[in-house]
Amino acid sequence: MLTLTSKGVNAMEKLGSSSFRKRIMDEWIYGLYRIQGVDFYNFNFHSHQEYEIYFFHSGDCKYLINNRIYELQPGDIILLDGMTLHKANPGTDSTYTRSMLHFSPKWLQESLIGLGIPNLLDPFKKLNNVLLRTGYDEFGQFVDGRIKEIASSLTHIDEEMQRTGKKNELLEAEVKLELIQLLMGIYKMSQKELSQVTSKRSEKELHAESIASWINDHYTEKVSLDRIAAELNLSKYYASHVFKEVTGFTVMEYVMACRLNQVKYLLEMEPNQSLTDVSRATGFESVAHFSRFFKEKVGATPSQYRKKKRR
Repeated sequence: MLTLTSKGVNAMEKLGSSSFRKRIMDEWIYGLYRIQGVDFYNFNFHSHQEYEIYFFHSGDCKYLINNRIYELQPGDIILLDGMTLHKANPGTDSTYTRSMLHFSPKWLQESLIGLGIPNLLDPFKKLNNVLLRTGYDEFGQFVDGRIKEIASSLTHIDEEMQRTGKKNELLEAEVKLELIQLLMGIYKMSQKELSQVTSKRSEKELHAESIASWINDHYTEKVSLDRIAAELNLSKYYASHVFKEVTGFTVMEYVMACRLNQVKYLLEMEPNQSLTDVSRATGFESVAHFSRFFKEKVGATPSQYRKKKRR
């Protein structure tokens, strides 16, 4: 069994110096199978352009997708469109084990059209970041096995590149075919109307969701904990503590994550909008604060980020 511990994840990140691996893993597809623990791993709220298949194996974890909070069970599969803010909030009482597969839909587009299955990615587009509860049934075991095979194949691609300095187009094709097989299985299950999770949530989780939902509606405005507590009829202390307990981060950290996500969207999709207008449209009090915060979180200035995305 291919098992990656938290140290293994760190080692894989160090292997990313190869330009070929970076192109394969960062722009087209990358996968990690049975990652264990939380060391060396960033659990901030984030988004990305790739689609994601997340498989939960074991441990104690709440998963946050925008303003929804899921209490995960072994065998749970989450299909993410990538651009919606999401974050795992693992507990510390048991080993957190999960697998992840990120892939670019553009990389598959031509192949899917050629095979006559252009709708294969509909579950990611239309199910609105759905959680599928399999209980490790036949479908859960199928997805688990496919992710394992793809992660193993990606390792072989990297080893081949390290050894020969050349890319192996046959191995690339094998990965693409393995991914299409996985997506076909997911698509078939979605056509059978595999139900979304509707498990009963605790009062704290419902309050945390209502706070997150309020923030999603108002993060472009002037936001304060006092205002949130007043409008949701909660005490300021309770709102602050319950949100931190359930989500793993503070109310204002979530506000800033929502703003940052929208900034990235506007920088990419509105190339003619000035940085001043972008900062105002996303709730920042000043351009200076906007620029400092963006560079601190992204590692580049807003202008540099926009130029890179346009290239």
